Amino acid sequence: MTSGTEEKAGRDEEAVSRFVERFAADMTEAGMQRMASRVFAALLADDDGSMTSAELGERLRISPAAVSGAVAYLTQVSMVGREREPGSRRDRYRLHNGIWYETFANRDHVLTRWERTLREGARSLGEDTPAGARIAETAEFFEFLRNEIAGVMERWRESRKAAE
Repeated sequence: MTSGTEEKAGRDEEAVSRFVERFAADMTEAGMQRMASRVFAALLADDDGSMTSAELGERLRISPAAVSGAVAYLTQVSMVGREREPGSRRDRYRLHNGIWYETFANRDHVLTRWERTLREGARSLGEDTPAGARIAETAEFFEFLRNEIAGVMERWRESRKAAE
């Protein structure tokens, strides 16, 4: 049971499948769970950006339990949303609009929390100790990164507005 969009568009299903697996492997190598990477890549490659559990299972040749675990993770990290099909008891899993923007914007909260914890750790250890200095430098890096991401996100918003 597939959405049929790919067949209508005349796509090479083998090429699409290779893309999904390659991008999933890239995300897995970067630290994302393997099955979540595959589900995310499959949704990203779908024209509607949404599929049911059955469609994902069929497309990726994975079990319903594997789909469920992957979707639970992707929902938890706000990369995918769950919605009910009108008149149906089946859930659809959908990419959020502006998925990359939202994903990186949400990382700001993580970086802020890590920075705060690291600064506390550096004070606890003593910033004049080797471990304290290393932890303080790590906190400074996260502060720098957080500030840079904020600027990049603003430039992205401006770029998207100019493209409209």
